[in-house]
Amino acid sequence: MQRIDASRREFLRTSSLLSVLGPAGMPFALNLATIGAAAAQTADDYRALVCVFFFGGNDHHNTVIATDTASWSEYLRLRAAPPDPIALAAPGAAGGVLPVEPVSPQSGRSFALHPNLGPLKSLFDAGRVAIVANVGPLIAPMSKAQYNTNSVLRPPKLFSHNDQQSTWQAYAPEGSRYGWGGRMGDLLASRNAASTFTCMSLSGNAVWLAGQTTLQYQVGPNGAIPIAGLSGSQFGSPVAASVLRSIVTADRPHLLEREINRVSARSIDAQAALNAAMLADSAVAPVPLVPGTTQRNALAAQLQTVARVIGGRGALGARRQVFFVGLGGFDTHDRQRVNHGNLMAQVGQALEYFDALLASAAVNALNEVTLFTASDFGRTLTSNGDGTDHGWGAHHFVSGGAVRGKDIYGRFPVVGVNTDDDVGQGRLLPAVSVDQYAGTLARWFGLSGAQVDEVFPNLRNFPVTNLGFMT
Repeated sequence: MQRIDASRREFLRTSSLLSVLGPAGMPFALNLATIGAAAAQTADDYRALVCVFFFGGNDHHNTVIATDTASWSEYLRLRAAPPDPIALAAPGAAGGVLPVEPVSPQSGRSFALHPNLGPLKSLFDAGRVAIVANVGPLIAPMSKAQYNTNSVLRPPKLFSHNDQQSTWQAYAPEGSRYGWGGRMGDLLASRNAASTFTCMSLSGNAVWLAGQTTLQYQVGPNGAIPIAGLSGSQFGSPVAASVLRSIVTADRPHLLEREINRVSARSIDAQAALNAAMLADSAVAPVPLVPGTTQRNALAAQLQTVARVIGGRGALGARRQVFFVGLGGFDTHDRQRVNHGNLMAQVGQALEYFDALLASAAVNALNEVTLFTASDFGRTLTSNGDGTDHGWGAHHFVSGGAVRGKDIYGRFPVVGVNTDDDVGQGRLLPAVSVDQYAGTLARWFGLSGAQVDEVFPNLRNFPVTNLGFMT
């Protein structure tokens, strides 16, 4: 028989669930405490995926840049035109792009990152960040000739913000009901003590987290969001809160009232359980200020909450979790050089901060958590004056201790217009589908081959189903 010696910290944390929830929440808390104790002994079985969504369509052309002579010359020709150039400075120049050297060279090519992604370059050089080139929604592999003749089915409503956000997250345009994060949650939620904490959003409602049986749980910067008025003194009365709690949780003869109150009771129990289990904000490093400002990094703040929840995984009995965080402002039709630069500074700082949190003693989950980026689409290589228009394919980052980093996966496209990689104005025709990108993450997350096929039905259309960027 395996001996289970719960640590003092986990014992106190699970015990705190009982005291916080009280008699009404006792069955819920006991379930967490019992299964959580076992989960704490198999920490190596824990895995989490964190989706960082760039709302608006990230300009990948200024995020990961090809700097070989031919590519850089074409980049400058299309982006450095006065009076409002959006091109970045050359490598080695003041404020110039930051060269990176992938482990697997691409013949005749050299690459760099945006100058404000210095922290991300450090992670790339340390082997904890990979770049996946030219990813976008596809139903099947498609050449430019097939695109022009419409001989291969293409994703509907290309270049539309809402529709492509939904397509990235849920295979179909706006109105889709189930996302691939939620579908993975459906298949693996049984490994968790409480399925409530399987799919969690820090950025509002996200279709990516919508499962057929698993519901997304939305939290704020301070953790679970409580129902107002259920604690403390209300209207000067010390008993009003308990009376209100009784009203919204009491059993009722009317079926609809009964179900509403059951949902309220579950929400109250879940809020108390999560806030008791997750790490206090004082247990982790404070959220940094955006470089050159007095404002907290909003993306880093979301990632701090994710790390605090992950730090409480033992008490929650969680073994598989998916998280969604987001950052807006990427629809850079104007003032792109400044606005996009500010966003890159936030992204670089936030991802480095999150990496450090995962590596800290309090969280201790660097190898168990993988973060990846997503966005509506990329942007045009050509300028519309001082910004860019909606594109299609784009370059993305994957980070974590389980990532085969310091490399670029997928063929980096030719820089220019009227190339085989371009469908107009430098819009990239994706060479890697979202299904291939996501399927690679899903296998690492623990889905079987059959489950991957179930979640990503278009994946079977592609000759390569595992891109190899995960260990």
